Amino acid sequence: MATSGKQVRRSGSFRHRGRRIGLLGGSFNPAHDGHRHISQLALARLGLDEVWWLVSPQNPLKSEAGMAPFESRLESADRIACDRRIRVSALEAELGTRYTADTLKALQNRYPAARFVWLMGADNLVQISRWRAWTQIFNTIPIAVFARDSYDSKALSARASVRFAQARIPERAARLLPDAAPPAWVFLRIKPHPATATDIRQNGAWPAIHEG
Repeated sequence: MATSGKQVRRSGSFRHRGRRIGLLGGSFNPAHDGHRHISQLALARLGLDEVWWLVSPQNPLKSEAGMAPFESRLESADRIACDRRIRVSALEAELGTRYTADTLKALQNRYPAARFVWLMGADNLVQISRWRAWTQIFNTIPIAVFARDSYDSKALSARASVRFAQARIPERAARLLPDAAPPAWVFLRIKPHPATATDIRQNGAWPAIHEG
């Protein structure tokens, strides 16, 4: 069973001294096996100690239409995590941050001894240049990008990839990423997982879950 956001918050910075922690942010609308798949790959490929799922109260780039209540999305993440190294967190709601750059700054202030790594799919690398203070994100935290089917070629030629081309490290050196000084990022080619939140919503399973 995943630990809750409250347990993450209560643990204090001393417990995280030197720990290598992956941060997977998202709406989790709903959480699914693909999130766990990416997290477990990150634990193995990057040599992480933990992965925190940062459930966003409301992604500023996504519509509120069709978005399940925050508590329902937290509960779906708790059900799916099924790995004690994966911690489901409501920290973003507690911190009152809306943008990733602000969340990262707040987390690093709260846990200065932790070694954080931002985790995201290739689809996000394509459009991260639309995020607020996106260059600040690259200069704040090492980033691991996971391949995602049709997005890969676009991701590797995207504005962010070109801007930070010199900061990309070889895939074979991925385990060094948590200790690298930003900007530093790696592109990891992985076997994709078929689950997507979009498919789950379109198939009607998610409304039945969060309404029940």
